[in-house]
Amino acid sequence: MKAVVIRTFGDPDGLEVVDVPVPVPAPGQVRIATEAIGVGGVDAVIRRGTLAAYGFREGHLLGSEVAGRVTAVGEGVDASWTGRRVWAFTGLSGGYAEQAVAAVEDVLALPDGLSGADAVTLGGSGVVAHFALDRGRFASGETVLVRGAAGSIGITAVQLAARGGASAVAVTTSSVERGARLRDLGATHVLDRSGEGGPDAPAGFDVVIDVVGGPRLPLFLDKLNSNGRYVAVGVVGGQPPADFGMRLLDAFRRSLSFATFSSDTVPGPDRQAVRSSQFADAAHGDLRTVVHEVLPLDQAVSAHRAMDAGKVFGRVVLVP
Repeated sequence: MKAVVIRTFGDPDGLEVVDVPVPVPAPGQVRIATEAIGVGGVDAVIRRGTLAAYGFREGHLLGSEVAGRVTAVGEGVDASWTGRRVWAFTGLSGGYAEQAVAAVEDVLALPDGLSGADAVTLGGSGVVAHFALDRGRFASGETVLVRGAAGSIGITAVQLAARGGASAVAVTTSSVERGARLRDLGATHVLDRSGEGGPDAPAGFDVVIDVVGGPRLPLFLDKLNSNGRYVAVGVVGGQPPADFGMRLLDAFRRSLSFATFSSDTVPGPDRQAVRSSQFADAAHGDLRTVVHEVLPLDQAVSAHRAMDAGKVFGRVVLVP
């Protein structure tokens, strides 16, 4: 079968389409013939070699979430899964392929009316957005800033904050056109990438959800209100300065909080319960997904180039 691996770390040209054996599901796993494959920010971070210290090596088969139909089950798995359309988390590898395997506890049946592309746009990112707001102790009436709102995590966080009764939902983005699209999804204020947005923007925020990280992170710590909570859910813009914590200590009397968040720390059943609810909402049109582009699997290089260039609004989806 066809799959996409990292031939060399670095730019997208280091990705390569190869032939690999069809995976055999181990005990507790299912095999899925993929119809849609999500291309996420973590894939780009792994591809660049940023996480090599965590054991990622050249030859790594990218991809963490897929949608498709179950074609085989491993020992101990209920045979009734066979033939069902599902979303699945494959870990941090194995998704960019014509067939993928996943642990059955990381598989969720898709509701009628939800496409595979929509499922892989929402499946991983929606859970992060939900629990990041929970980790930030967001409450109705508070002000929220979503930094890096043009990706699938940010797009969902904007909608959830608006639905949750935020008094203001500000976003950072790179263009007027993107800002208009985010307003349509629930944003009330549009800031530029440095956090500036005109005289009508809130002076401070109770909750900041940050997908970007990078060297400007300390500037956004300064935008927290007293008792404000900052939740970092990604570092697509690189690591923040090593001394960024000094900003928190300098503002000691304002009782600011900083947290990182990974959905890995949420119990599996809780993740699946939120995901199931969000899938149902999306199928009924109550939660919107944004698919930037659907590309063939062998155009993964183009997908990653678009991400690196900052051209993606929503999520790129690959199809076999």
